[in-house]
Amino acid sequence: MRDTVIQRSALLVASLSSFLTPFMSSSLNVALPRIGSEFGMDAVLLSWVPTSYLLAAAMFLVPFGRMADIHGRKRIFSYGVVLYTLASLLCAIAPGGIFLIGSRILQGIGGAMMFGIGVAILTSVFPSDQRGRVLGMNAAAVYVGLSVGPFVGGYLTQQFGWRAIFLVNLPLGLLMSLLVSWKLKGEWAEAKGAKLDIQGAIVYSLALIAVMYGFSRLPDTVGWVLIAAGIAGLVLFVRLEAKAESPMLDTNLFRLNRVFAFSNLAALINYSATFAVGFLLSLYLQYVRGLTPQQAGFVLVAQPLVMAIGSPYAGRLSDRIEPRIVASAGMSLIGVGLLVFAFLKVTTPMEVIVGGLIVLGLGFALFASPNTNAVMSSVDRKLYGVAAGTLATMRVTGQMLSIGIAMLIFALIVGRAQITPEYSERFLTSVNLAFGVFSISCFGGVFASLARGNVPRM
Repeated sequence: MRDTVIQRSALLVASLSSFLTPFMSSSLNVALPRIGSEFGMDAVLLSWVPTSYLLAAAMFLVPFGRMADIHGRKRIFSYGVVLYTLASLLCAIAPGGIFLIGSRILQGIGGAMMFGIGVAILTSVFPSDQRGRVLGMNAAAVYVGLSVGPFVGGYLTQQFGWRAIFLVNLPLGLLMSLLVSWKLKGEWAEAKGAKLDIQGAIVYSLALIAVMYGFSRLPDTVGWVLIAAGIAGLVLFVRLEAKAESPMLDTNLFRLNRVFAFSNLAALINYSATFAVGFLLSLYLQYVRGLTPQQAGFVLVAQPLVMAIGSPYAGRLSDRIEPRIVASAGMSLIGVGLLVFAFLKVTTPMEVIVGGLIVLGLGFALFASPNTNAVMSSVDRKLYGVAAGTLATMRVTGQMLSIGIAMLIFALIVGRAQITPEYSERFLTSVNLAFGVFSISCFGGVFASLARGNVPRM
């Protein structure tokens, strides 16, 4: 009976955290044009509002996953809830664009403590034959957040201003803190006593900063130099981890565990091809088609709504059918949906846009929870925190790369200018090119998904 109570509490808390962060991201996408207008931010600087969060989260997901394995997953998770809530308040009172970006960095650090560790807690308390179902329910919470976000974000932005989006996080964060304190009993720290690899964490974080900031400085020479330095830093990180006594990231997981390696690679490719969809379509619908934030949110809700409905079924399916088959079928559908948007025009019918979003949503539902099930089922219990953190890092790094590719294309075609009617043709060219690149990438990712082999059940 006690195990059942703990399982239900863990599922509730993890699902709420999984709802909160995507709700914030999808709400904010709809508000970006208003933020850019209020603070006078050009397209490249505006893209740092979502990117700063992603970069901070990517930097800290694996270190916090390791800390959670050592010091307790519930403890690190609860700290994350508090930091995320406080950072949301700072975002709401931001007096300028730079302050907002700085507050989003803090929000990303808090999100890193919550998002990956929530999955690790779920995997700790549920047996292997129930993981697909539970992870599917958790994925559904993500997509409910994504579904509600554009509509609620559009409504709040239009009626009360974009700051209201951040204020909504405050009661949700408080509720989360109360649930963790009162309902989530127990602690999980299977790697207790191990050391945290501080050197590896620093090298890893600096490398990611160099790569992402380099993207924003392209096509200038300094941009290429920063990206090269970041890649060199990631290579150094891998070498340091291979020699470390207590590595932050066990490189043997990638060298010796085929399922783990290719499932993470598939996730990286998938998210790098899909995350900018909301960002690009929100700008397209408002700048090119002249929709209000609320109307744009109503259109964008189609994709995550299908994802929310389909994810639990896809999770259950991956308990019975090899996850690589289900996930690969999903990846193929996503490639088709992205290809639709590569041909967007000023006159593209809304039915075509909504249809493309529905195909994307179905594909993502088939990919995400089976792929998560494959990753978590391929490792030992003492590595759940690291595995969840690694997968979350692939997701966030992919999301960051997705925005980075969009930033690069904007910089090359639109330049450092605000998106106004005189730049609308160049903006639309940028959108078409971005979706073409994403579609090709996703079709390539099908091979990584199929290459993982069968999933062992730990």
